[in-house]
Order: sequence, then C-alpha cells, then structure tokens
Amino acid sequence: MKNQEIINHIVQWLNDYSEQSKTNGFVIGISGGIDSALTSTLCAKTGMPVICLNMPIHQHKAEYDRGHEHIDWLKKNFNNVSSYEVELTETFKSISAALPTDIQDWLTMANTRSRLRMITLYAFACNKKMLVTGTGNKVEDFGVGFFTKYGDGGIDLSPIADLMKSEVFALAKELGIVNSIQIAKPTDGLFADSRSDEDQIGASYDELEWAMIFLSNPGDFTKLTERQEIVLDIYSRMHKTNQHKMNPIPVCVIPKNFL
Repeated sequence: MKNQEIINHIVQWLNDYSEQSKTNGFVIGISGGIDSALTSTLCAKTGMPVICLNMPIHQHKAEYDRGHEHIDWLKKNFNNVSSYEVELTETFKSISAALPTDIQDWLTMANTRSRLRMITLYAFACNKKMLVTGTGNKVEDFGVGFFTKYGDGGIDLSPIADLMKSEVFALAKELGIVNSIQIAKPTDGLFADSRSDEDQIGASYDELEWAMIFLSNPGDFTKLTERQEIVLDIYSRMHKTNQHKMNPIPVCVIPKNFL
C-alpha cells in the first residue's frame, strides 16, 4: 500500500470537496479512537480550519484522556486546528428522564448518545459553515454496518470509508499519531465501561476484513476452520441485518397513471 500517496489523495479530495461546496473547513468528533484520530489529522493537513469536538457522555476515562491527548497533539502540529469540549452528560440524563423507562434498553440508549453527538456536531457546522466529517472505515460502513443511523452515520462526507481497518492503522502510523491511540482496542465509546468493538461484535477487525474479502470472491468453503465459519456467520448476519443503514432510504414511487 502506497501510504503517502493515499494520504495526499485524501487530503486533496477533502480540499476539493470543501472548495466545491463553498464551505469553510471541517468539524469532527474526537472519540479517542484510531478512526477519528486519522480523519482529523487528514483534515488538518488540508490547511483549512478544523474544529475538533470532545463530547463526553458518562465517558470512560481512558477514552476521554486519549481524545484529549490527540487534540493536544493536533493543535501542537497544526495551527489551523481548534477545539471545544461539550459536556453532554447532563443533556443525556435529561433525555433519559423524558423517555419512558420501558424503551431504555442498552442499544437504544447507546444510539441516543451517538445521535446527541450528531446534533452537536451540526450545531457547530451550521454556525461556522463547515462540513461534518465522518470517521467510518470500509468494514464498519459497508461490511457489518457498525454505526448508528443518524448518529455517527449522520455526516456530510466520508474520507476514510474506502479504507480497511488495517489500512487505517497503517496510515495512522505513517502520520505519527499518538501511540496510546495506535495501541488501543477499537471501541465506539457509547458505553460507560471499556467494552471494545470486538466485545460487541464477537470478531476482530482483522477477522471481519478476512470475511469481507473472502465473500467478495468466495473460495473453498470446505477448507474453512471452525473459527472462520463462526466469523463468516457473524459478518453475514450483521451485513444482512444492517442493510437499512447501508442502502438508500426506500421511497414509495407512485405509478404515473395514478397522477
């Protein structure tokens, strides 16, 4: 993989998109994870204004600290980067208090956190005439659909969605992103504990990448190990279940003879 060429290509793509849309730069949520760290660094390399938001909601301390460490590193290396911390815990508590308790299962409330952050990102983007920049990678966005509809899926553009997770790590290393983020287990940051993406999904990103590549050009299913069969089942099930996130919103088309 030609790391520097890919970096330059994405940076130019970001510049071109912002120029064509007549916007002033990029707004991005910082989670303390590798995807938002890479994306925000690529945005910073455009030279255009970049606003990084840290938006804690009952945040696990390690995630919170990594997010701050990355923002500090960005601001030290790029004078076009500014940041805000928007503490959303009390807002989230208010939403929780307003909702009936019988609908507050763990997934509903995790997605509510993500959507609250999306609202916050768009408040800044609207005021500053900037673009909300997505941080999803290829496996998450087009493989297993591991994102929140109208949460972290509510964005204006998606610069790293054609990169596998392993490629995200490779570019992060190339750019010298802080080591604490490079070695941290990927997590969506939607829970107050330290559960990782792998804990939730049941497979690692390396395994999911393998499944995505394998199914794009299927090999001999009879030679799969027991673990590979499990991973394929996880990938296939999530890919099917989450099609509603990955496909365009269905539109009921009225027959012309009805009009």
